Order: sequence, then structure tokens, then C-alpha cells
Amino acid sequence: MSPASVLGRLVVAVLLGAVVAWIYRKTRAEHVATFPATLVLLAVLIAMVTQVIGDSVARAFSLVGALSIVRFRTVVRDTQDTAFVIFAVVVGMACGASDPRVALIGIVVVGVAAFAMKPRGGDHGGQQYTLELRVSSGQVLDGEIAAVIDTFVTGRRLLTIGTARQGIALDGTYSVQLRAGQRPEDLVRALNRLEGIQNVTLAARPVDEPQG
Repeated sequence: MSPASVLGRLVVAVLLGAVVAWIYRKTRAEHVATFPATLVLLAVLIAMVTQVIGDSVARAFSLVGALSIVRFRTVVRDTQDTAFVIFAVVVGMACGASDPRVALIGIVVVGVAAFAMKPRGGDHGGQQYTLELRVSSGQVLDGEIAAVIDTFVTGRRLLTIGTARQGIALDGTYSVQLRAGQRPEDLVRALNRLEGIQNVTLAARPVDEPQG
């Protein structure tokens, strides 16, 4: 294989990998900043690997053995991110095998599917949030407050609880997931209407933040 042919395949992998990264940025509301660049690099690396292996079964097994030595500690926390990793791998394989038609057709089909299933504006369903409450010391978090929270969320987990303002207030922190069609501001307003509520803070949790 000539150097020009190798270079051409890698250049195509870079270009198509960039398209994969662009689709990812446009269809994912929140993501790790370095992940799109990782998708491009992954497509190029897989294209290189595909050319190195060629039709050699021995080389394929050697590569598996070499990669098994490397410890990958980064966990992909979202299933859609995993799908995009596979997307970049397949595009890279197609470029390395000198069959960019498969990559191009796949990009069109997967891109259309990704845009079609992209959450619409204002739909916060499924989004993870951290809810922080400050209530009067005489209030209980499991009573009316919990009932109001549960009307807006599908999951509620108490993370921390403690006293504040020299014991005259109680602070509670929850991990919550909004129901489809519910808006964060509606939950905040509903809680503020309750007696004894002193402060409400609702913050979206980054994708790469541990669940606790």
C-alpha cells in the first residue's frame, strides 16, 4: 500500500470523524467538552488499525493482546455517548478498509436518526438535577414537601441533610430526575409556595458528574 493511499484514508477518516463529532454536538445538550475531539481521534486511530491488520488474523489477535494490557479507567456514563463511540469506530473501520461509501451512508442514516430523536426545546424530562432545600427546623422533609417533589420527578434520593443558621433551619439535598413535560421552574415555584420553605435551589447535574 502506497503512502499516498494510507494518507488519503486517514484524511477521509479525519473529515468523516469531524462530521460524527458535529452530529454529536448538535444532538447532545450536555456533554464532556473533550468528547467530540475524542470521537475524531478515535475514527482516525481505528482507520490506522484497520490498515495495519489488513487480512491478517495473526495481526488482529496481536492487537487484541496489546490492547488488553492497557487499562481504560474512563467510564462512558451515558448510553447515547456509547452509541457515538461505536459510530466513530465503524466510520474509522470503513475508512481504513477503503470503503468510505459505507461510512457516508451510515453517517446520513445515523445522523437523521439522532436529529429525529433529539429532545425538543423545553423538554427537560429525564434530566438529572440536584435539589437543595432549606426549611424551618420544625418542618419534616418526608411530608408535604416530599409529596410536592414527587409530582414533578420520577426519582428522588436524599443525598445530605443537616442543620443551618445555628440550628434554626434544616438543609436537605436531593438527587432528582424530572418527569417528561415538567419544567424546573414549576417545581421551584411549587416548593416556594409551601409553608416553612426558606430557600430552593435546583441545579442541572453535569453528564460527567458521579451519581454519589
